[in-house]
Amino acid sequence: MDKLEDFLRYSVLFLYYGELFSKKQKQYLELYLEENSSFTEIAEKYGVTRQAVFDNIKRGFKQLEEYESKLKIFEREKELKKRLENLKNNFTKENLEKIIKDFGYDEVN
Repeated sequence: MDKLEDFLRYSVLFLYYGELFSKKQKQYLELYLEENSSFTEIAEKYGVTRQAVFDNIKRGFKQLEEYESKLKIFEREKELKKRLENLKNNFTKENLEKIIKDFGYDEVN
Protein backbone atom coordinates (compact mmCIF):
# COMPACT_ATOMS: atom_id res chain seq x y z
CA MET A 1 0.00 0.00 0.00
CA ASP A 2 1.56 3.25 -1.11
CA LYS A 3 -0.66 6.00 0.16
CA LEU A 4 -2.08 7.01 3.49
CA GLU A 5 -5.30 7.87 1.66
CA ASP A 6 -5.64 4.26 0.45
CA PHE A 7 -4.97 2.94 3.95
CA LEU A 8 -7.65 5.20 5.40
CA ARG A 9 -10.13 4.22 2.70
CA TYR A 10 -9.62 0.51 3.38
CA SER A 11 -9.89 1.12 7.11
CA VAL A 12 -13.26 2.82 6.66
CA LEU A 13 -14.50 0.19 4.20
CA PHE A 14 -13.47 -2.51 6.69
CA LEU A 15 -15.64 -0.83 9.34
CA TYR A 16 -18.63 -1.22 7.02
CA TYR A 17 -17.92 -4.64 5.53
CA GLY A 18 -15.65 -6.41 8.04
CA GLU A 19 -18.35 -8.81 9.19
CA LEU A 20 -18.59 -10.25 5.67
CA PHE A 21 -15.11 -11.83 5.86
CA SER A 22 -14.07 -15.25 7.06
CA LYS A 23 -12.71 -15.38 10.61
CA LYS A 24 -9.07 -15.72 9.52
CA GLN A 25 -9.19 -13.00 6.89
CA LYS A 26 -11.01 -10.70 9.29
CA GLN A 27 -8.29 -11.28 11.91
CA TYR A 28 -5.52 -10.45 9.43
CA LEU A 29 -7.28 -7.29 8.27
CA GLU A 30 -8.03 -6.20 11.85
CA LEU A 31 -4.39 -6.60 12.83
CA TYR A 32 -3.19 -4.76 9.74
CA LEU A 33 -5.76 -1.96 9.56
CA GLU A 34 -6.73 -1.42 13.18
CA GLU A 35 -3.65 -2.43 15.15
CA ASN A 36 -1.04 -1.35 12.60
CA SER A 37 0.69 -4.75 12.66
CA SER A 38 3.17 -5.51 9.90
CA PHE A 39 2.88 -8.47 7.54
CA THR A 40 5.81 -10.06 9.37
CA GLU A 41 4.18 -9.62 12.79
CA ILE A 42 0.93 -11.14 11.57
CA ALA A 43 2.79 -14.03 9.91
CA GLU A 44 4.68 -14.80 13.12
CA LYS A 45 1.49 -14.68 15.18
CA TYR A 46 -0.29 -17.20 12.93
CA GLY A 47 2.70 -19.33 11.91
CA VAL A 48 2.40 -18.58 8.20
CA THR A 49 4.64 -16.87 5.68
CA ARG A 50 4.78 -13.14 5.20
CA GLN A 51 3.74 -13.73 1.58
CA ALA A 52 0.63 -15.61 2.73
CA VAL A 53 -0.38 -12.66 4.89
CA PHE A 54 0.34 -10.19 2.08
CA ASP A 55 -1.76 -12.22 -0.38
CA ASN A 56 -4.61 -12.57 2.10
CA ILE A 57 -4.70 -8.84 2.86
CA LYS A 58 -4.42 -7.92 -0.80
CA ARG A 59 -7.35 -10.24 -1.54
CA GLY A 60 -9.23 -8.62 1.35
CA PHE A 61 -8.70 -5.16 -0.14
CA LYS A 62 -10.05 -6.39 -3.46
CA GLN A 63 -13.11 -7.80 -1.67
CA LEU A 64 -13.66 -4.49 0.13
CA GLU A 65 -13.65 -2.68 -3.22
CA GLU A 66 -16.10 -5.23 -4.66
CA TYR A 67 -18.46 -4.87 -1.71
CA GLU A 68 -18.38 -1.09 -2.00
CA SER A 69 -18.88 -1.14 -5.78
CA LYS A 70 -22.01 -3.27 -5.28
CA LEU A 71 -23.45 -1.84 -2.06
CA LYS A 72 -22.12 1.75 -2.16
CA ILE A 73 -22.65 2.31 1.56
CA PHE A 74 -19.50 4.43 2.02
CA GLU A 75 -20.16 6.45 -1.14
CA ARG A 76 -23.75 7.09 -0.10
CA GLU A 77 -22.73 8.17 3.39
CA LYS A 78 -20.11 10.60 2.00
CA GLU A 79 -22.71 12.11 -0.34
CA LEU A 80 -25.26 12.43 2.46
CA LYS A 81 -22.71 14.15 4.70
CA LYS A 82 -21.81 16.57 1.90
CA ARG A 83 -25.46 17.38 1.25
CA LEU A 84 -26.17 17.89 4.96
CA GLU A 85 -23.18 20.21 5.30
CA ASN A 86 -24.54 22.22 2.38
CA LEU A 87 -28.00 22.20 3.95
CA LYS A 88 -26.55 23.63 7.15
CA ASN A 89 -25.43 26.69 5.18
CA ASN A 90 -28.49 26.91 2.88
CA PHE A 91 -31.37 25.61 4.91
CA THR A 92 -34.78 25.63 3.37
CA LYS A 93 -37.58 23.19 3.87
CA GLU A 94 -37.42 22.43 0.13
CA ASN A 95 -33.70 21.56 0.30
CA LEU A 96 -34.34 19.25 3.26
CA GLU A 97 -37.23 17.57 1.51
CA LYS A 98 -35.08 17.05 -1.60
CA ILE A 99 -32.38 15.29 0.44
CA ILE A 100 -35.01 13.13 2.14
CA LYS A 101 -36.49 12.20 -1.23
CA ASP A 102 -33.13 11.69 -3.02
CA PHE A 103 -31.95 9.24 -0.36
CA GLY A 104 -35.25 7.39 -0.24
CA TYR A 105 -36.04 8.28 3.36
CA ASP A 106 -39.51 9.49 2.37
CA GLU A 107 -40.45 5.86 1.72
CA VAL A 108 -39.58 4.69 5.24
CA ASN A 109 -42.56 4.18 7.54
